[in-house]
Amino acid sequence: MKLILYKKRFFLTALLLFSGIGVFSQPETSPVKFFSSSDKKEIVIENMSEWEKQRLKILRGMEDAMGKLPEWPVLRETDMQITEESAEKHYTRYTITIKAYEKERVPAYLYIPHKKVKDDKFPAIIALHPTGALGKKIVDGEGLANRGYAKELAERGYVVIAPDYPSFGDLENFNFEADRYESGTMAAIFYHMRCIDYLNERDDVDPDRIGVIGHSLGGHNAMFLAAFDNRIKVIVSSCGWTQFEYYDIGKSAIERYGGRLGPWAQDRYMPLIRDKYNLDGEKIPFNFHEIIALFAPRAFFSNSPLNDSNFDVRGVVKGIAEAQKIYNFFGVPDQLRVRYPEAEHDFPPEVRMEAYRFIDEVLKHWIPSVETDGKG
Repeated sequence: MKLILYKKRFFLTALLLFSGIGVFSQPETSPVKFFSSSDKKEIVIENMSEWEKQRLKILRGMEDAMGKLPEWPVLRETDMQITEESAEKHYTRYTITIKAYEKERVPAYLYIPHKKVKDDKFPAIIALHPTGALGKKIVDGEGLANRGYAKELAERGYVVIAPDYPSFGDLENFNFEADRYESGTMAAIFYHMRCIDYLNERDDVDPDRIGVIGHSLGGHNAMFLAAFDNRIKVIVSSCGWTQFEYYDIGKSAIERYGGRLGPWAQDRYMPLIRDKYNLDGEKIPFNFHEIIALFAPRAFFSNSPLNDSNFDVRGVVKGIAEAQKIYNFFGVPDQLRVRYPEAEHDFPPEVRMEAYRFIDEVLKHWIPSVETDGKG
């Protein structure tokens, strides 16, 4: 039995106060029809009040599958501790830990660029790694090619924090049976939100210019983080998602995991998909088009290769079309972008560089006289 600690019901009030979620003015647009997973039907959104109710319903649906987002002392410092540092040509990389909660520390790489505009503050990025035992080392350029986006963005002049996901890297021995979370996914969301808290503590970081990027595991974790925390202003997900009804892992994997959605139901991800929803996608109370809709009017960029065997591109096309309705509703259709490269489960250089320029544009970042070679 897990020990779940909550001081009180933490949803709307805490999100409004601690996550930076504001109330947007009513856009001048026509009503939109939007499929609601919790209602199991298409609903009509006519005004901002109706969208706000649906937004909260989506977040509750995510919590129903991931476990509740716990309350935490946001104003308490994260007690960053440095264990190692490495001076590189364009930045210094620190190996650090930050305090997430009592007896919980998050290991991460922290990159501080050498160059910045005089008297200006750095924009910042949370770089979330894909699946792999190396954890944060992957986004530093170890492992497969095209995954070194943490160091590449540091070279472009961003402060970057790259935490380990529970069960990988320096969190390889994370105990899912003894932790206080109902899923590894929610533990990661909480830890990543504490990374934002840390960035906000830094005098050299602009708290209004923070983004998140990730590939594969990091791709959907970037989306989950941004769904719960509006302090994130731009989201980049590479090979991170498809609609649940299009998720298909093949016969051998189905046998291994006990069902088509079995990989999502591992303890390190969302075991409630197995224990509560019986691996039935029709019962899961949220879907990815709804997560993307939660981002509006913020900027979202998806790299979704045509030959990605993990995340069927057909489900991406369907999800984007549905989420686009909400971006249109907000009057910001161009803030939702997707690229479909002729590639497999990868983050090709040309798309990655486009994603970086997208981040630069949204965060209004002046680029130092440094260009990455796109081989990270």
